[in-house]
Amino acid sequence: MQMVRPTTWPAALDAIAAEPGLLPISGGTDVMVDVNFDRERPTGLLDLTRVPELADWSRDGDLLRVGANVTYARIIDELAALLPGLAMASRTVGSPQIRNRGTVGGNLGSASPAGDAHPPLLAGLAEVEVESVRGSRRIPIDEFFVGVKRSDLAPDELIAAFHAPVAPGPQQFAKIGTRNAMVIAVASFAIELDGAAHRVGTGIGSAAATPRRAADAETFLAGEITERAAWDSPTPLPDAVVQRFGELVAAAASPIDDVRGTAAYRRRALSVLARRTLGWCWADLDGRQCA
Repeated sequence: MQMVRPTTWPAALDAIAAEPGLLPISGGTDVMVDVNFDRERPTGLLDLTRVPELADWSRDGDLLRVGANVTYARIIDELAALLPGLAMASRTVGSPQIRNRGTVGGNLGSASPAGDAHPPLLAGLAEVEVESVRGSRRIPIDEFFVGVKRSDLAPDELIAAFHAPVAPGPQQFAKIGTRNAMVIAVASFAIELDGAAHRVGTGIGSAAATPRRAADAETFLAGEITERAAWDSPTPLPDAVVQRFGELVAAAASPIDDVRGTAAYRRRALSVLARRTLGWCWADLDGRQCA
């Protein structure tokens, strides 16, 4: 198997254009597992670790651009105050060794329904910047995933970065697995409360063919908060509202039975995770410390 190792971004784009069968690799925490188990047999690997542009992040006002090679460890260390939901998700990824190597860009590239970075990116309305020799484009995150481990990337495109607004309000992430650490999520959920825009954002993981938002749950909860004039003066949400929010999140999923859990268990777990993370975010919005 050949290894192509460009040292500049234009050289990387030229390489994938000349041979679209190359499999991009950076941290390798997903790619090499698939290669070792013979689930992937690419014509070659496109090693992006030497492309310096991919390891940078920048801020322009309230918008962040985070390069595809920025690791989970750096997101935790450098971006936790700006993207707290993504930092929370990053802390749940694998072991310290995995977090030091793995990247959100790689998570997006694999497009796994169970990717831990995906729910907070969905909740925060991120965009994925992709590029080829033909030019660049930005794909809204909820249009990026098109099937199980399939994305909207063209064969000659590479992920350059993701763009995400600085958290406009409280964000939370939670997942449930078959053990407490180093586990693939049985179900995961992220939420964002944007008081200025009166918007609720959500992201569901590991409970459908693709990561997805719970649009009906977002609309319901935002409407309930607005009706109670509670964005600026938070008061306790009625139990019925919290319960209904959890039900709508669960209804938005399309889970399956597999070795990690049943569809019914995933729906139940999502309802619990949605209610729990909403409680944490609401306490934060109210100025009280999150649980």
